[in-house]
Amino acid sequence: MIDWQTDRMVVPPKGVGGWLRILLRGGVLGAITYGGLAVLLVLRMIEAPLFAPRRPITPHVTQWVCRATFPILGMARIVRGRPLQGPGAMVANHGSWLDIFALNAAARIYFVAKSEVHGWAGIGWLARATGTVFIARRGVEAKGHKDLLEQRLQDGHQLLFFPEGTSTDARRILPFKSSLFAAFLHPDLAPTLRIQPVTVVYHPPRGADPRLYGWWGDTGFAEHLLVVLAAARQGRVEVTYHAPVSAADFPDRKALARHCETVIRQTFEESLSPAN
Repeated sequence: MIDWQTDRMVVPPKGVGGWLRILLRGGVLGAITYGGLAVLLVLRMIEAPLFAPRRPITPHVTQWVCRATFPILGMARIVRGRPLQGPGAMVANHGSWLDIFALNAAARIYFVAKSEVHGWAGIGWLARATGTVFIARRGVEAKGHKDLLEQRLQDGHQLLFFPEGTSTDARRILPFKSSLFAAFLHPDLAPTLRIQPVTVVYHPPRGADPRLYGWWGDTGFAEHLLVVLAAARQGRVEVTYHAPVSAADFPDRKALARHCETVIRQTFEESLSPAN
């Protein structure tokens, strides 16, 4: 049996048409993304001294860029349910770098990412500018991370976590890690904090590799970006916002993590069933 974590997705031949699509889609996407970043940075210079730590203006720029991404790619985006309103947190499964665009397109959120992302070329810069919270995976730093997350939640930021801890081939959900859920149970937060599970499912076009949109293992970001840009036909992404729950209704972080995983996994598996 092939170990999906070490297997690499076969990169399809691009041909002349593929390279033309890369140039066209990539050029437009790059202009929109980094043009939006420039606007965001200018607005942030005005926003920061007036509203820090809140960001009432710049998340709208991020959301607009993310919404524009899918028409540029030629990829359908379907949203079911309603994103959480007001302060709180979302937790979602993680299959691709496209998750960032799909989730930001529907809600103004701040991602919680592993510290390595901070230094990634291109992505790290965007993540820092949009207010991403970076955390290391080492246990000795867990207390500091918990305090940081609690502070961001108390500041009214709507955070989004990927409890699997890594992205996958977009065909499975890994067991949720419960450590980050501890921040939701802080005595000052739990009575009013709501948590919303979110399911993200990718459906490649008929006949394509089922893992087309998944990003995992040793596959580099640039390599996978070219695969997506070059695709002659695109599929769709479905984002389902489930009913929010109150953190105070759960006895501990493990129970809360287990509930979120169960809800997300059920919709994920139903969506990938042959009938769909």
